[in-house]
Amino acid sequence: MRSKLARFTDNAARKNVIEPGKPVFETIKGNWHKHFENGHPLVLELGCGKGEYTVGLGRLFPDNNYVGIDVKGARIWKGSTVAEEEQLHNVAFLRIMILDIEQFVAPGEADSLWITFPDPRPRDRDEKRRLTSTRFMDIYKNILRPGGWVHFKTDNTELFDFTLEQLQQRKDIAGLTYTHDFHASDMPERQHNIITGYEKRFVAEGIRIKYLKCYFA
Repeated sequence: MRSKLARFTDNAARKNVIEPGKPVFETIKGNWHKHFENGHPLVLELGCGKGEYTVGLGRLFPDNNYVGIDVKGARIWKGSTVAEEEQLHNVAFLRIMILDIEQFVAPGEADSLWITFPDPRPRDRDEKRRLTSTRFMDIYKNILRPGGWVHFKTDNTELFDFTLEQLQQRKDIAGLTYTHDFHASDMPERQHNIITGYEKRFVAEGIRIKYLKCYFA
């Protein structure tokens, strides 16, 4: 395995990694279609980690563009490496804090987004830092096109219940569909059959995976 410094060097040389220090980092907002050189729908994965879900979706749906977003360059190195090796030109990674996403995605520029197994932030004082809190949902509403889906998967029951409560209190949520046992459900998304390392571990431990989707009315 390459050292962290070597990974950062790789990232700096890759077109599929957009990070501080590169000219494209300052100009990407509103220009994702130019970056991918096509007009395909833009799908985001927030807190993508090693990019397993981003890469998996990119393999299955070549007519979409996928961007994994995470602040850890050493993590996204793995996904960017796989995307390069498999020549997945519809996959890229953006190294930023999720809270700053509006600086890099223009209003209505994203077609849908995935939040997969985020940090549950269990302490009450960290409620606003949860990626499904009202503060973040307002951000997602701004960057998504009208009718763009939000998908959320987690192993954490408390975070899932918190998210449902947050969404059910809003007046602008439509199409809310959810399950407390994703792998026992018949939801079409199950057919993607993309299971991250975290998810495999949780399922092996007998933990039920929770899932929901919705869009802003």
